[in-house]
Amino acid sequence: MLSAELIRVKWFKKGASEKPSTLEEMIKDLKQSIDFVAYENKASDQPYRLIYFASLVDSEQLHRDILPVIKECTSKSLEDLKGILPIENIEISSDLSIIQERLLEGHLGIQLSRSQKVLLVNISLRKSRDLSAPEIEFSVMGPKEGLVEDLHTNMNLIRRRIPHPRLRMKEFTVGTISKTKVVVAFIEGVASEQNINTVMQRLEDLDFDIISDSSFIGQMLEDNSLSVFPQMIDTERTDRITGHMNFGAFAILTEGSSNALIGPINFGQLLVSFEDYYLGWNIASFFRVVRMIAILASIIATPLYVAVLTYHYELFPSKLLATLISSRSDIPFSPVIEVFFLEVTIDLLREAGARMPTKVGQTLGIVGGIVIGTAAVEASLTSNILLILVALSALASFTTPVYRMTNTIRFLRYPLIVFAQFLGLIGVALFGLFILTHMIRLTSFGNPYLAPLYPPRVKDWYDSFFRLPYVMQKNRFQFFRGKQTKRFEDKKKRQKHHLDFDEQ
Repeated sequence: MLSAELIRVKWFKKGASEKPSTLEEMIKDLKQSIDFVAYENKASDQPYRLIYFASLVDSEQLHRDILPVIKECTSKSLEDLKGILPIENIEISSDLSIIQERLLEGHLGIQLSRSQKVLLVNISLRKSRDLSAPEIEFSVMGPKEGLVEDLHTNMNLIRRRIPHPRLRMKEFTVGTISKTKVVVAFIEGVASEQNINTVMQRLEDLDFDIISDSSFIGQMLEDNSLSVFPQMIDTERTDRITGHMNFGAFAILTEGSSNALIGPINFGQLLVSFEDYYLGWNIASFFRVVRMIAILASIIATPLYVAVLTYHYELFPSKLLATLISSRSDIPFSPVIEVFFLEVTIDLLREAGARMPTKVGQTLGIVGGIVIGTAAVEASLTSNILLILVALSALASFTTPVYRMTNTIRFLRYPLIVFAQFLGLIGVALFGLFILTHMIRLTSFGNPYLAPLYPPRVKDWYDSFFRLPYVMQKNRFQFFRGKQTKRFEDKKKRQKHHLDFDEQ
């Protein structure tokens, strides 16, 4: 057993360290994979060899479009064969690195008479799930079209929504092992050249082994990877992607990922649901204000409970204070322990529901919350008032339209509770100042994170905390620093024409 193990280790190290120097050595090395095919046909006048990965090529296209042409071809050169094959993406190469890379991408290699040159034909098999409605960013109004894991399908969805000749898509290959294809999409002239050059330079400098999802790239491209605040938006909605690109942003699409990255962004865009643009401006503005109040309440509700009950109980009205005293009379724990118990319980229910099948997860969240909450109150582990506060805080956090921002809100609540326990309301204020200072210093691809509040840009307020009518949104955001700032000409924008019909 020991000698066999040493043989396997020795073989693995030898295969990993030696680089093939000839085409035959490369084919012999690739044959160690069960899905690699090296078919030789010596019966015809022109012997040939086909090399490919069976798991990557479209076998139907191979037998329908390639093999009949090869059998009928009487030419002695790869150049002539290239001209008669009914495939667009064909190249001839003798470079071993290029041949191996193309084979791993799903190309078919054709070799005539053991020549060192190989004809590489792209017949890669593309499998992806059907288009479906977004599962995370669901909305009542608006299109129900979400991204999938296939890069070309996602590019098609964006190109159909922006059929403009200046829509640019630049491709990069990221990952020393995974060789993941990444596309940066933007509208030339609308997007800032500085932002585009910055993201392209960062992608070129990216050095990592395996890129499995767009979230890997997002964490590596952000200005401050240590911050808990997202500096790019993860989205699966095509309308959000094209809408931000129209403002002047860029989108990053990743092969194998159903989420795109949008940048640069500011903090206000994390609190805006794209469904707001499908509602009337007054209703959308009202919902935005409600959403912002709910997010703020979600962060500070339980810390204020700890601070006031620990240090500032005189702030409560006498009637409410009597209710609090009666609800906490049998509870043996301090307010901070009580709050931590319920907050952790809510997060455990949320995580358990997210990791289980959909129907089971919904049932677990509802039933588990009711059962555990009722049992905790009856067992005198927590008070009724705190249970209501924690439940409302959890509901308020779900109003955040960007999922990563929801996680940030959940995280900020815990250190704020600790500050409230040690310093009371002063601790809450100090932690708030710390977060505000951090956000003022934070940037997204060099753009200020708190714009248009800081630095103040009044012209960008028309679509931040509230949304004005579209006729008043003639200019794009100054935040994106694009060249083409006007969206439309404002001449006669307020005039609405009516047809007059003469009475017969």
